Amino acid sequence: MNSHKNARLTFEGRKLFVERIAVMGLMPAASAAGISERTARKWLKRFAEQGLAGLYDRSSRPQTTRTTCDAALCRRIEQLRRSRMPMRSIARIVGRSVSTISRLLARLGLSSLKALEPANLAVRYERQRPGELLHMDTKKLGRIVVTGHRATGDPRDHTRGAGWEFAHVAIDDHSRVGFVQMHADERKGSAVEFLKASVAHYAALGVKIERLITDNGAAYRSRLFAQTCQAMGIKHSFTKPYRPQTNGKAERFIQTCLREWAYGRVWSNSAERTAGLPAFLSYYNARRPHSALGHKPPASRLGGNNLLQLNM
Repeated sequence: MNSHKNARLTFEGRKLFVERIAVMGLMPAASAAGISERTARKWLKRFAEQGLAGLYDRSSRPQTTRTTCDAALCRRIEQLRRSRMPMRSIARIVGRSVSTISRLLARLGLSSLKALEPANLAVRYERQRPGELLHMDTKKLGRIVVTGHRATGDPRDHTRGAGWEFAHVAIDDHSRVGFVQMHADERKGSAVEFLKASVAHYAALGVKIERLITDNGAAYRSRLFAQTCQAMGIKHSFTKPYRPQTNGKAERFIQTCLREWAYGRVWSNSAERTAGLPAFLSYYNARRPHSALGHKPPASRLGGNNLLQLNM
């Protein structure tokens, strides 16, 4: 605690004052320190009870404070809050200040209305073997024509109307082995093309795709996509509307791709970014530790020696 600028005594001054008492007596030591007899006796008593620790400053905050909220009123305030009533309305109804209501609700853990609706526990699942379930999704990426102003710091470095390109991603539920391809759009033709490429990619790793889960995008709901799944013997499931957590592994894989590949460094153009995709996938699948796999790479969950194939 900081002493104010006009303080007669600091910790070191109090030590000297106590030492002078033993030599000069109480009143002469108090007079030499420029303090009253009452103050002198206070510090002498603290030193006698606590030693040197008693000579430090204490907080001026009271140990207890009077409250105008008894147990019944506290229960009423809590009931009103649990009915989603704002603090100011509660204060008006019970006749207390907003600050009083705020302190009480903070003590009850009800300061935020979100506390009244605790988040649902995440239901996590994992298939027993590779290929049993494949997650698929798409992500729209801004096309790169020149290095943008966010990288150069010059607001003049920007390109209008560069357009978009789409990353189609797939990830195996059990092994977390990922696969990504770039396409010009996310229509049914591109989705079918990516599905065929994904099945062929995992087949080269010794994995047969049995089931597929996607969101409810128009491409995945198309008749062409359904016919392709049926021809390949793949059972296709959809996520529950407005519940992207169902396809959470694909969503998380997309975030990793964005952070470590798509926006992980400065690219000169989109072609250069696409050319860097195979190297990123090789690192992700064969060397990057995955927390859900005991900090081992996804390739560790594939049968046989697939490390060479994943590095190709």
